[in-house]
Amino acid sequence: MRARQRFRTGAAAVALLCAAAFAGGCSASVPADGTRSVPAASKPGPRPTPKPAPKPTPKPAPVWNVSPGSVAAVGDSITRAYDACTVLADCPEVSWATGTDAAVNSLALRLLGPGGVAGRSWNLARSGARMAELPEQMAAAAARRPELVTVMMGANDACRARAEDMTPVADFRASFTAALGKLRAGAPKAQVYVSSVPDLRRLWETGRVVPMGRQVWKLGVCGSMLADPEDLGPAAEARRRTVRDRVVAYNGVLREVCAKDPHCRYDGGAVFAFAFGPAQLSPWDFFHPGRDGQARLAEIAYRQVTASGPPR
Repeated sequence: MRARQRFRTGAAAVALLCAAAFAGGCSASVPADGTRSVPAASKPGPRPTPKPAPKPTPKPAPVWNVSPGSVAAVGDSITRAYDACTVLADCPEVSWATGTDAAVNSLALRLLGPGGVAGRSWNLARSGARMAELPEQMAAAAARRPELVTVMMGANDACRARAEDMTPVADFRASFTAALGKLRAGAPKAQVYVSSVPDLRRLWETGRVVPMGRQVWKLGVCGSMLADPEDLGPAAEARRRTVRDRVVAYNGVLREVCAKDPHCRYDGGAVFAFAFGPAQLSPWDFFHPGRDGQARLAEIAYRQVTASGPPR
């Protein structure tokens, strides 16, 4: 009985002590919102602001060499100077790209001088070639490790017997892309100058007023554009428009694919925009550039290759 009384008395004392503690100090250690306070020394400090990751330094763009020491030319009959100084034959000595004729003053002659053209320039073009052949020509160019490769290709893809026979744009793109790949496999740092395809409609406008030109064209020269040169009817005009549109599309491909290669420079449409006159055409077929036309092409190429920046 006494033990039970002592237990009750002790329990009451403990309760009183707890009540006193609650009344006097619990509010200091337990905030009104019910959360337990943390001593200032144990509170975590503000987290440091993370530093942004350093941005990678962009690689400098390759510098275009305006005075390359060797030149390889690929392409078709224009680069071979077909019908430029003799009838129905190549005349590479007056080629705009690698010719030795002083009157033409080819790109290679301007860059390398008379002594360098023979040993450090190569004309690998073939008359009649179309874009599908360019990968093979580019592989041959890469084997010579040139510092500059000139490309003029595409006129034969548009100049077919009929407009329906023109090379599809997708095939043209695939072949040109493959050609640059062939070059890069063997000559990864060779510079490439790409000429635009000439405006074939302008050629028709120039030559159709020349009686001899009209007669020669009847033999089947570039039928897709030059057939029935005096026919101004809607069907003939639609055909010519179709061919011109295809040339424009080809030039778009050359520009776009070249832009993806840091060592490639497209002429910005300079050859397409050039206003060839009768004096620049071959006196035998009124289609290919003659000696004067080759000289004009050499001027355009030299201006583009030696410019401090790409054409706009």
